[in-house]
This record gives sequence, structure tokens and C-alpha cells, in this order.
Amino acid sequence: MIHAQAITKTYDKRVLNDVTLEVPAGKTVSLIGPSGCGKSTLLRILMGLIQPDSGTIRIDGEELTKNNVLALRRNMGYVIQSGGLFPHLSARENLTLVTHYLGWTKKDEDQRIEELCELTNIPYASLERKPDSFSGGQAQRISLMRALMLDPNIILLDEPLGSIDPLVRYELQRDLKEIFSTLGKTVLLITHDLGEAAYLGNDIALMRDGEIIQQGPIVDIVNHPADSFVEQFVNAQRSPLEEI
Repeated sequence: MIHAQAITKTYDKRVLNDVTLEVPAGKTVSLIGPSGCGKSTLLRILMGLIQPDSGTIRIDGEELTKNNVLALRRNMGYVIQSGGLFPHLSARENLTLVTHYLGWTKKDEDQRIEELCELTNIPYASLERKPDSFSGGQAQRISLMRALMLDPNIILLDEPLGSIDPLVRYELQRDLKEIFSTLGKTVLLITHDLGEAAYLGNDIALMRDGEIIQQGPIVDIVNHPADSFVEQFVNAQRSPLEEI
């Protein structure tokens, strides 16, 4: 569903260096690595928000270009760490920004919102409130609803749970896993947390300094690290509880 081939990007320094990544249809790939390794830049290139210096992006077999980027982007839902909800709009208005632009009827909008409220456990009546009246976990659920509003085949999530406290994060991880499984979407998830990456992803792609060092199931990465960096990264994220 997503195929990035030989992607490079340079600002003041090389941010992405000949990156190739595949995300199979209906699967979840967790993109993980240290801060500044290029994860978010790659995600924005996949969405067509920024242009690579070289390389190609194919979405469901179609090459991403300036001419078709808007059409292809409508098949992608996007969730960022802080949620990205517009604070001056109600939650419902946040959900219907694009559908209103596309000419959906209120009946169709309401039907889709009711479906998503049931999926994400958000009370329908609460959507008249502004984003700042929701907890962090609720706001992220609404951001996910917005990403799913057009029923896209692809969901891209950039550290969606990074700023949420551990107990709520655990609950949202469980709910996201169930949602991904229920909907059968193609998902690319950025996270710093190896446990979260393993729990939510069918595969893990580990980045360092603008390159993907290893991609595969968590058992392969743990048991057969590609190099010393992969081994150190895994060991650094082992829970202290494992030593007790």
C-alpha cells in the first residue's frame, strides 16, 4: 500500500539518506528510532506535505506527484502528537472541516460521526464542546476520529500517545490495536517506545541518522539485531522490572 524508494532529503544536513520502506496493505508498521533520526520528515514526505530531493513514493501502486497529491492525501488519515485540533472550533466542527468542504450533507456527516463515536468510545453529545475541555486521551480519540472521517485506507500517526500519562496511554494502546484490527487499515505509526511499537505493529522499522537500519518482526530485531546499534537500542529500552 505504501512504497517509498530511495528517499533522500537535505536541509542544513542530510536528514534522509536513501530510505526505502514498505508498508503492506492492511498491516501496521511501527517506525522507531532516536529523536532527530528523520522519522517525522519521512512521514510528511509520504503525505506529500514536503518534497524529497530524490526518490519516489507510491501509494497503492500510484506514484505520488504534485498533480495527484491532494487526491491521494484524501485516502490518508493523519494524527499528530498534540492532536492538532483547532482550539476555536468545537470537536464536531473539527471533524467536519473537510467533509463540509467536500459537500457532504449534515445527515451523512452525522451518520459517520455516530459510527466513529461508537468506535472510539466518545459520547456524541460531547462533540459540541471545544478541544480544551477534553482530557488528553479524549482529545487524541477525537483526532483519530478526524483522521478516519473520510474512511481512508491509510492512517499515519506521528507520536500520537507521546504526551499522554501512562495509565491513559495504556488504555489508548489497547483501543488502537483493536481499532486497527477491526478496520483493517494500513497503518504507519511513529513512536519512541519499543514496547508500544511491538504491541501495535506487525513489523518494526528502526531508523538511525536518516537510514532504516533494520525492518521486521520484533522477534527478529530482538534475537537477530542487524548491528550493534540495534542491539544497544533494544537493551536500552528493556524495562528495569525485567531485572527484578
